[in-house]
Amino acid sequence: MRLQDKVAVITGAAQGIGLGIAQRFSKEGARVMMLDVNEDVGARAAADISGARFFCTDVSDKAAVDSTVDEIIADAGRIDICVNNAGILRSGEVLEISEEDFDKVLSVNLKGAFLMSQATGRHMVAGGGGSIINMSSVNGIMTIPNILPYNVSKGGLDQLTRVMAVALADKHVRVNAIGPGSILTEMLQQVMTDEAKRHAILSRTPMGRCGDVDEVASIALFLASDDASYITGQCIYADGGRLALNYTVPVPD
Repeated sequence: MRLQDKVAVITGAAQGIGLGIAQRFSKEGARVMMLDVNEDVGARAAADISGARFFCTDVSDKAAVDSTVDEIIADAGRIDICVNNAGILRSGEVLEISEEDFDKVLSVNLKGAFLMSQATGRHMVAGGGGSIINMSSVNGIMTIPNILPYNVSKGGLDQLTRVMAVALADKHVRVNAIGPGSILTEMLQQVMTDEAKRHAILSRTPMGRCGDVDEVASIALFLASDDASYITGQCIYADGGRLALNYTVPVPD
């Protein structure tokens, strides 16, 4: 197994991509520490994964992050992998979106990843190395005007990835990112029931389909494992060709 006896911390792990990564890591031998603000859903998810522990943690709160990481170290003795997957989205017109919404998105999506990377990274350095994986997005490069805070947070996360990768390279801590496109999480599955929205999503995806959570989890597994031992400072995009596209493609009715 590719992650045998590794200790992996995953934020936003109650559902969707985070849960898929937790499940895959556990199957590959890792002991999984699952963080989320959704306590009921997160606790139930962790109960179904062998050896997993759940922590109700707000990643935008430094005291909460530090306390959770301390508890993980007290229990497991080490941290080898951190997946910064926690993220939220707020929408609105560029000239109308509130300061509160802007601050909240950046606090979770960007500051949360920074705080978690600092807290877990210190233990990785002390333990001789590790892997940090940030969940970015195609929206870190391309723009959708009505989700400005999300776009900004993911662009910042890409730069955080590169800066920390360079800073920690000589300490044997690799820092990379994953940039998903349209992935069939529970939320997107609901969106795809609207034919107009389904058409819009598929028309900008050359492969003509949405991605599966397992496909993103496979990239996370690769980046967390020794198979990616010479890779740092990179973002791998799982987008069905979306970023390579400069036009829309026809979609069968």
